Amino acid sequence: MKITAAQWRASPEPTARPALSAGDCGLLLLRLTFGLLMAAHGAQKLFGIFGGAGLSATADGFAALGYHPGTLFAVIGGASEFLGGLGLAVGLFTPLAAAAVIGVMINAMVTVTAEHGLWATDGGVEYNVSIAVAALTIAATGPGQLALDRPFRWGKGGWLEAALALFLGGIGAAIVLII
Repeated sequence: MKITAAQWRASPEPTARPALSAGDCGLLLLRLTFGLLMAAHGAQKLFGIFGGAGLSATADGFAALGYHPGTLFAVIGGASEFLGGLGLAVGLFTPLAAAAVIGVMINAMVTVTAEHGLWATDGGVEYNVSIAVAALTIAATGPGQLALDRPFRWGKGGWLEAALALFLGGIGAAIVLII
């Protein structure tokens, strides 16, 4: 198909993408909100800050849930929340950060909240599902332009990154639940 000079002149000018889009700012807001809240939640477990009970009390809580040794699982859970949350917040190793958060949320749902139904007001899974879906969404869309992952292939998001986050999070959760 030939394009005439008149058709060429009539075609719209390509528009340049703004350096910083509303979507990039929205992703940054989502990453910072969920990521920093998860990191703080992990810091409560690990370091006893932000009103947390600290590692010893968290270990006792994990042991009471059937995780033995409690200290090991408290460190795994707290570190997954802390490091996964920080990774999401700054957009670094996004699929792995999302996997860490998803795995912890699956464990929380299976061992603590599932028996209480859906709503958080009843102690249900609402909060855990929301965080896991936010982490999966960030892995699928990519962390945006305002992220440390931006120059890397996995920093663009996609089906592979989302599948990797969900698969690794699910496998990690399954291993912890089996042990």
